[in-house]
Amino acid sequence: MRRAGAGVGRGSPSRRPGLYGRTNGCAQGSVDTARDGAYNGIENEWSFIHWGGRRIANRRDEAKYEAILRAAVDVMAESGYHGAQVSRIAKAAGVADGTVYLYFKNKEDILISLLRQTIGQIERECRQVIAELTSAEDRLRAVVRLYFAELGARPKLAMVTQVHLRQVDAHIRREIGAIMKPFYNLLDDIVDLGSAQGVFAASVDRRIKRRLIFGTMDETVSAWVLSGGKYDLAGLADDVVDVLLFGLCGRRGADGGH
Repeated sequence: MRRAGAGVGRGSPSRRPGLYGRTNGCAQGSVDTARDGAYNGIENEWSFIHWGGRRIANRRDEAKYEAILRAAVDVMAESGYHGAQVSRIAKAAGVADGTVYLYFKNKEDILISLLRQTIGQIERECRQVIAELTSAEDRLRAVVRLYFAELGARPKLAMVTQVHLRQVDAHIRREIGAIMKPFYNLLDDIVDLGSAQGVFAASVDRRIKRRLIFGTMDETVSAWVLSGGKYDLAGLADDVVDVLLFGLCGRRGADGGH
């Protein structure tokens, strides 16, 4: 067996997480109540490692972390954020209530972790996809297609992020803004490129352009969620981009040069 903490130091190579997986391989939240005397130099059920100056539990079975997040999506989609007790999430995940707190500080931390993993994965995949694309239009289409495809394939997750996430307290909403920032930066990069290429009007403030893009994407996903997912969300991507680029009149010259 590996020594405790092996392979999870800051210099170790990262691995690509699943939608519900962690990127650092470490349990999250405080575990001051865990069994302090269990560390014996061997990775076991209650081993500890040091991360960022904190002593935190290092659980071998990361599947439990992912199971808790998947269960949280199911419970929150069914009962809403406020109706999703940690005990219900634990039961749905097949773990004890106390196990949840080895990975998350509280229910808020579970919700924030869901959003962080979802947006983080989408942002990383978008950057990989657009890396070889040179035009702002192609990049925007790729991002909208991928965003719609990811959420369209996970209706329960979309319900949580689009509906229940908006019912949280103000201090959580501030944290949501920080989580969304890398994706906003991605859109800003596309806006800047589009302005340089003449795709977007250079006279319009960058923030307005980005808000129009993301606001349209966000509202399209929300409308799909509230409809019960009755149609193909990913199939709307090109229509949405056409409206963003050419307005409701359509592409200039496409229908008789209007």
